[in-house]
Amino acid sequence: MTTDAPHEIRYVTIHGKKRAYVMAGQGPVVLLLHGLACDHRTWTPVIDALAENHTVIAPDLLGHGLSDKPRADYTLGGYANGMRDLLTVLGFDKATVVGHSFGGGVAMQFGYQFPERCERVMLVGSGGLGPEVTPFIKLIQAPGWGAAAAVLTLPGIRHLETAGLRALSLVGGPLRPYTRDLGEIAGIVESWKDRRTRFAIRHLVRAVIDWRGQIVTMSDRAYLTEEMPLAVVWGPRTR
Repeated sequence: MTTDAPHEIRYVTIHGKKRAYVMAGQGPVVLLLHGLACDHRTWTPVIDALAENHTVIAPDLLGHGLSDKPRADYTLGGYANGMRDLLTVLGFDKATVVGHSFGGGVAMQFGYQFPERCERVMLVGSGGLGPEVTPFIKLIQAPGWGAAAAVLTLPGIRHLETAGLRALSLVGGPLRPYTRDLGEIAGIVESWKDRRTRFAIRHLVRAVIDWRGQIVTMSDRAYLTEEMPLAVVWGPRTR
């Protein structure tokens, strides 16, 4: 992956595992959690604006970006624990937690497990609100996906794929809603050249998804956090 984000990347080791993150601003803490196979750069367009009045923390979740990709707990509960420990090590008691896609599932799990550490939750195009999931993500937990991804990310093949995706991402007009995210998908494909990344993503997906869709949803436990302020942002322009 590239490291061309405009914010300084910092590192902290928690339980022997290196975590990458960016931090900016001062004030109440806002913790920004990216989606599956992405990294902190998801939030680059909004970090500076939020940092005018807040301490913004945007980590690379374990198994993503520049964070370690070990044999580890890739469940939602494990990620929520990791975010609690990150806040503790950085010296913060509470945060407003904002999550996109898979990060939204982690944000909800954080609020459920640690309500005393969570000021409020904001979900942006979040997973974990129902069983629906795209066929592409379902394929990640299928037998043989790792071998297929290893072939598709070989030099030459990968370069053709990513170049094609980035070219298509520039297509405008009526096709724009379908092409605007292809540049980000090209970055995901590029990151999968690292077998450790493929390992982490596969284990993560298998922890929360099967052929019928998402296994873990917030709908059956939301009543336990009904007093917590919650905002949900959804629609074709949430990415």
